Parts: sequence; C-alpha cells; structure tokens
Amino acid sequence: MDGTIIVTGANGGLGSAIVSQIVQLPEYSALHGIYTVRDTGTSAGLKAMLDRDGRHEEQNQHQILGLDLSRLSDVRRFAAEVNALVAEGRLPPIRALALNAGFLEQAAQTMSDDGLDMSFQVNYLAHFLLTVLLLQSMDRRKGRILVTGSWLHDPDDARFDGAAIFPEQYRPILKEGVRPLAQGSWGGTDGWAGRRRYGASKLCEAIMVMELQRRLDRDPILRDISVMGLDPGGMPSGIMRRTSFLESTVINYLAGNALAPIMTWLWPNGQLRTTAKSASDALRALFEDNAWGNHPKAVYLNGSEVSDVSVEAKDLKTGTALWRESVALARIVASDTKLVEWS
Repeated sequence: MDGTIIVTGANGGLGSAIVSQIVQLPEYSALHGIYTVRDTGTSAGLKAMLDRDGRHEEQNQHQILGLDLSRLSDVRRFAAEVNALVAEGRLPPIRALALNAGFLEQAAQTMSDDGLDMSFQVNYLAHFLLTVLLLQSMDRRKGRILVTGSWLHDPDDARFDGAAIFPEQYRPILKEGVRPLAQGSWGGTDGWAGRRRYGASKLCEAIMVMELQRRLDRDPILRDISVMGLDPGGMPSGIMRRTSFLESTVINYLAGNALAPIMTWLWPNGQLRTTAKSASDALRALFEDNAWGNHPKAVYLNGSEVSDVSVEAKDLKTGTALWRESVALARIVASDTKLVEWS
C-alpha cells in the first residue's frame, strides 16, 4: 500500500504505538508518514522511537510536524502546507487520516486560545476543521478517515458509571445545542466535570463519523472516502496526566502497564488494553479491506469488533445541527473545502 498517512497526537500512548507499527511492519513500508505533535521541541521520545524501530529512510519516509490543535489558525496553517505539498506532487494523496490527539482533565477547566473549551476544541472541533480542509488532498478511491472514540460518548454504556458522570440534567448531552459546551458553560464544576466535557466532545466526534459520511456519500467526487470510528478501550496513556495522582500514576501507569497485557490476552476487546493492541486495531481499520469491504461507511469499532454509536450520535437532526454550528465556530467558508455539502 502507498500514499500518505497522517497521525495526530503522535507523541501519545496510542499515537506512538501506531507510528511504531507503521515503521516496523513491511506492509506499511511504502507509506509516507506525517506525525503531528503539539510542540516539536518535546518530540525527542518520538524521534528516538523512529530511529530505533524504523527501517531504512528510503523505505519509509516520514516527517514530524508541529500542529497545535488548541489554535484553529495553526490547524489552517498545517492543512494549507499539506494541501500545497499534495497539489505540487511532493507528497502522495492522503490514504489515511488518523484523528487521534486528545485532551482530558479532571475538574479544572482550560480554555483554548480561541476562547473555547479545550476538550471540545482539541478532541473535536480542530479535528473537524482539519478534516474538512484536507478533503481535497485525500485519496479519492481508497482514502479513510479514522476518529478515535470513547465509550464515554454514550451515557448508557455499561462500562462506566453513567449516572454519576451524566446525571439527568446532562441528558441528552446536546439538548441545548453545542454552544454551551463549546463556550465552556456546560458540564458543571464537580469532580466529574472534566470527564463529562471529554465524553461530550467524544459524542461530537461520533456524530462527525455519521454526518461526514452522509455528506461524502452524496458528493460526486468524494463519495468513495470512508469515515470510521474506533473505541480503543482504556490504555496506559499520558492523556491521564491531568487527573489525580492516584489515577494518573498509580492506576494508569503502574497498575495499567502491569495489567494491560494480561487483560488484553484474556479479553482482547475488554475495558483495559495495551496500546499495541489498539494501534493494530487502528491500522486494520485504516487499511484492511477483507473485514469491511473496500469502502466501509460509518463503521464504528470497539477494538477489533464492529460496535455502534449512541442513540444521540445517530440522530439526524442532532447531526445536522452540530455540523452547522461547527462550520460557524470554525469559520469555514466555501473556498476552504472541496466538499459540496459543506454548510
């Protein structure tokens, strides 16, 4: 297989595991990798991993590029650079776009440079904007977009305490539209507030899988591009660093790293998995044809098995409303994208 693969959040646990497998496995040797990090000055670990795991440079070309998802202007800069490289023939069309970067905090609330809730912007809106901008550079026959999801998008999922994180006043999550969430006035201030906002941002991503696929399917040029979602399960990961010491260090790193291999062996698609297992699932979703056909449409996976999004994520009116609000928040205009139904 050939083409370009873009992985956002390549410094993180899942992102670096995806990159490691790309550079190690021969079936991905013809890909050109673009691995994004918020700050290239903090990518020493990623660079060391590429040097350690990678093969000869001519077999697997790659670049580590800066992309700050907390600044929509930087998303536009990055997309413009990639689009120019593809248009000039200096970069192959995008075969795979892995929207993996994430942000989670516990009770405190961080706002982005654009004045939006950080979880909402980094997890969803910046990825939404990036995708819409890059559609012109996607491989129009085999291109796939993969959104990293989470069970937290569904208040009724049995794998977590939905009653605590999403009590009745927060259901449906987007009953008041997306503006309160985006502007930081939604979610409360209790100890679950950070996870509540994270779950809401993941709902927006799940809706994006459905709504973007519907619009692509009706597009005369882009209709063969596939959009998929992947719930990678719980993994030992740096995304937990803004939670409590007990959770981020003791449970996440110490217990997580010790138990994840055992739990993955016993229950491959269970609640706790290794980053290697989830990275393999991500690459399979992006490139494999046998399981879902050449053009899998709006397929949502729990690890290696087909799953489903929440009832709210499938609602057509909610999808249309979120799309229109997202276009307004990201200030997208017709000249930004090749998608016919962009507005």
